[in-house]
This record gives sequence, C-alpha cells and structure tokens, in this order.
Amino acid sequence: MVAVHHRTISVQGHDVFYREAGPEEAPVILLLHGYPTSSHMFRHLIPALADTYRVIAPDHIGFGRSSAPPVEDFDYTFAALTDVTASFLQAIGVERYTVYVQDYGAPIAWRLALADPDAVEGVISQNGNAYEEGFVPDFWAPIWAYHEDPSAENEKALRPALEREAVEWQYTHGVPDPTTVDPDAWEHDIALLQRPGIDRAQLALFADYQSNRDLYPAVHDWLRSSKVPVLAVWGRNDEIFGPEGATAFLQDAPQARVELIDGGHFLLESHLDDVVRLIRDWRASF
Repeated sequence: MVAVHHRTISVQGHDVFYREAGPEEAPVILLLHGYPTSSHMFRHLIPALADTYRVIAPDHIGFGRSSAPPVEDFDYTFAALTDVTASFLQAIGVERYTVYVQDYGAPIAWRLALADPDAVEGVISQNGNAYEEGFVPDFWAPIWAYHEDPSAENEKALRPALEREAVEWQYTHGVPDPTTVDPDAWEHDIALLQRPGIDRAQLALFADYQSNRDLYPAVHDWLRSSKVPVLAVWGRNDEIFGPEGATAFLQDAPQARVELIDGGHFLLESHLDDVVRLIRDWRASF
C-alpha cells in the first residue's frame, strides 16, 4: 500500500497542511481543491496515482487543516491564496508540475500559470472553470449580486451556501447513484465551515470571485500560446459549472481532451476509477 504523508509547513507565517505521496524524483501532479472542501477530496486519488507520480495536495488558507486566520488578519482573495500557494511550492522545491484543478483550485492555478508559464506542464480540469460558458446562471446569480453590492440582504441570500443542505447538495446532485458518495466527505466540510470566523472568510472569497472572470482573457491567451496539454474531465450533470465549461477549452486548446462523465461536481467521490484511468492515459502521452 502506498504511504501517504500528512505534513505541515510554515509559509508566510501561516501553517499550510498538505498530503504527499510518491517518489520524490517522479513528475509532480499538484492537486488544488475547491469549495468547501480541502485536500481531503483527494484522499483516494493520491494513492491511486502515487506509484507513478509525486502527488501533492495542499489545503488553501482558511480550509482544511491549514491556518484559518480571521478576515482582519488575512486578505481572503484568490490572489492572496495564490501567493501562498506559490510560496508553498517554492518552500518544498517544486518547480514544474501538472496541475489538477477543481472549483476554487482553477483560478488559483490560472494565476500560478500566468505568473510562471513554464512551470505548468499540463492541466487537468475537473469541473474547474476558465470560461463564461461554464457558469450555471441560477447558481451564480447571488454571488454576482453580492460582489456588486455586499449588503445585508445580499449576504443573507448567500449564507445558505455555508449550511448543511447546500454542502450535501454539492456532493450528491447530478450523481446517478448518490449512495456511492461517502457522507463522511460532506460531514468533514461542514465541521470545518463551523469554525469561528470561517463564514466571513468564505463570504470574502464569494465577493472576490469576479476577479477570476477578469483573468479569463489572459488565461485563454496562455492556453493558445503555450499549447499546454489539457484534460477536461467533467461531471456533466454539475449544476455549478456546467459541461459547457469543459468543451469551451477547445476554443483555445484545440488539442485538449474533453471527457464528460455521468456525475456531478465532486466527481472523484463517485467516479474515481474513471478519472484515474483517464489521467494515466492522457499523462502518458507527453
């Protein structure tokens, strides 16, 4: 059985927790998680890939077992999360990697790539958006409203996203057989969301999501100019980032491999074996 190491390192005065497995000299696959989870979402993927790759999955600041300072002490923006991630990679000596992005992990990866294009050897996007086409309007409307006007009324409309029903829905919607999804996954997230001050941190990130859309033209230019290999493996029933977000990669990366799977937002919970097979097949081609 592959040994998965659970480590913590100090980065910019904050503790960054990360999971790591695989040979130190092997090609690196960097796993960047989404909302509202952590590296916990990769708990099964890591050992499944670690025979061939060095697999690294950090928790973003405010998530998982990494530091979660109050909003008064940390700027909860995607730019700030990216800055910590870049410093984390430097601290552990990772210079080149294939990046696996999901949800919030995507805008962090796009910023890393724009800052250091040569570092990214490949992109695996699993319901990680880079195009306007991917946004499901009904889901995103209250987030755009809160960005435009962070009023008490708009905050009240967003707060249900922090609660049990919404978190469980993220895991189970669009999954043909929800009994294949381990309820421990959403219980883990719910417990962490209930820590003091995390609600304010998450609201700040909701408000900042517009900054990711502003980056998209530069990301598209990078995809075209770099010709970086892309695998878009997507839960096609996702009601957060729809399947159009996967096929949109073909606009700027016509060589991209797009795989739509009969699943939802957290595809690894229900279709781990399919995702592992696709990653191995795609990554072996370069």
